Amino acid sequence: MIDNMNFYRFMHKQILIVIGLFISTGAGYLYMGWIYASLLPEILWFTLLLVISYWGYRLHRVYADNDLNMVEKEKWLHELRYFLFIYFSIWTIMFVMYISRSTIELHYMAVATQLGVTVVSATILVSQRKLATLTLVSLMIPLMIYFILLGEFYSYLLAFFTVVLSGVLLYASNNTFNYLVKSQYQAYHDYLTSLGNRRYFIELIEDVIKAKSNHEKYLYLLLIDLDHFKSINDTLGHDIGDDLLREVATRMSLLGKETKNNVARLGGDEFCVLSGSFETKQECMDNAMKFAEKLLETIKESYVIDEHHLYISASIGVSLINNLKMKANTFIKEADIAMYEAKSLGRDGIILFNDDLSMRVERNLEIEQFLHFALKNDEITLKYQPQFNTQEEVIGCEVLVRWHNEKLGNVGPNEFIPISEQTGLILELGYFILEESFKTMQEWDRNGIIIDQMSINISMRQLIHHNFIHDVQKLCKAYLNPELCKKIVFEMTETSVAEDIQALVKNINILKDDGIRFSIDDFGTGYSSLSYLRQIPIDELKIDRSFIMELDNSEDGRIMVNTIINIAKNLKLMIVAEGVETEFQKGFLINNGCDILQGYYYAKALDKAEFVSLRQKIK
Repeated sequence: MIDNMNFYRFMHKQILIVIGLFISTGAGYLYMGWIYASLLPEILWFTLLLVISYWGYRLHRVYADNDLNMVEKEKWLHELRYFLFIYFSIWTIMFVMYISRSTIELHYMAVATQLGVTVVSATILVSQRKLATLTLVSLMIPLMIYFILLGEFYSYLLAFFTVVLSGVLLYASNNTFNYLVKSQYQAYHDYLTSLGNRRYFIELIEDVIKAKSNHEKYLYLLLIDLDHFKSINDTLGHDIGDDLLREVATRMSLLGKETKNNVARLGGDEFCVLSGSFETKQECMDNAMKFAEKLLETIKESYVIDEHHLYISASIGVSLINNLKMKANTFIKEADIAMYEAKSLGRDGIILFNDDLSMRVERNLEIEQFLHFALKNDEITLKYQPQFNTQEEVIGCEVLVRWHNEKLGNVGPNEFIPISEQTGLILELGYFILEESFKTMQEWDRNGIIIDQMSINISMRQLIHHNFIHDVQKLCKAYLNPELCKKIVFEMTETSVAEDIQALVKNINILKDDGIRFSIDDFGTGYSSLSYLRQIPIDELKIDRSFIMELDNSEDGRIMVNTIINIAKNLKLMIVAEGVETEFQKGFLINNGCDILQGYYYAKALDKAEFVSLRQKIK
């Protein structure tokens, strides 16, 4: 049997075809009975045919009107086999009846009909090899016996041809069956790993849900994505990558067999696991996390492929299946959301999907949708956070981006900037921010509003983009003179600079030749701060506000800030402190050598006119 949804649908459709064909053909026997004055046997036989046809029609409706699970389909198929065998076999009744009569025309009709039914059976039952063989043999044996009993030379030859025809039909049926098995296997299995594919997995989930629809059961679904797999493909080649995927699939399959879990490959480096059922939600959750941890350990064990020693981790999302009204794709989407959360938290981890995570993802999707039209709808504005020197003079500003949407209201940059980076919208948004900032710098210069620097936050995705250097140089040429270029400071977050040091340093050096300065923002929140300071040619260091907040009530916080200032001074870097909110913070920072301060203690972020007014008021 070809065990998949297409097969059942195929058999379901064949029922009406066979019924229509047989009833129309069977009506021919009524006509023959009327001609040869033997109508009663034909009417009785045709009535039997109609009764069995109704049985088949009922089987057709049972499948069409009910969303059967796999167990119910198997019962349905079992009954269908009986129906088909009986339905084909009743033609032998009329064959025997007609060849027992002396009228030769009836013999011709009996032989032709029996041969036709045999060919039909070999065609219709091609997906049921055993049933096809049994039916074909049962139909052809009466023909062969009939020809032998005629006792003529030509009849023996016809008996031989009957055997040959039977062999040909069996051979053709067997070849077609093998082709169906192969094509259906390919349709439901991954060619590389031989695991079930996405189609197989979705139908498996849907079938399991149907089977549990009358029982309060819980299952779990895992979505596994290999971390940094693309790097292996890019550096070692796709052949090595394919071998690694096969090895991962083998490990997962073995572990799945131990726990009776179903494993599939959705595509690329994504795999899925579906568990058996559990009585309680807590039991299901505990087993899900236990299996996920074991699976992660198994995946992380070293690989030796073509003399390469490889190590790889995975991000795993977990979804619990208990709402049986939901679709399979919904559960996969939930696990996918959890998996991407694991990636965003640093990869090599396991995240369980929950309502809070769902709401956050829905919020992010909504932000992403509206962000596409934010610039077109003129919803993006810039604010300018004043920066002060130790004499409390306004010497510069940091450009801050703000977004107000009619439906979403005010959306903070901590929400929409990460989303714009993930989607690539940061390139368009970043260009807009640069152009508006350069225009403002040009306008202020023309109006005699002189500042020492304007700090602009730059995404790592912008910095290493192939058009970034060209865009900056074009904007500098359009709006700034060489002296104004020297007042521009590009701020990079410390956590972003780790992505591609070589490309970053190359682009920084090109832009520094044009006079632009560079700063590391949020210093102290990364993992390898000192190594970054040594490698990256920066001019300024910005102390993260989280450290500034600790100055008022933590000796450790004061020690940390003092240490950062000393490091920066030794490296001859300008020092900026952000988030200054109290007199004590200001005094501590100035006394310990901080050069520039900004925060609510001095002023909030201002629009262009407000900043100009403040600059003219505080020289």
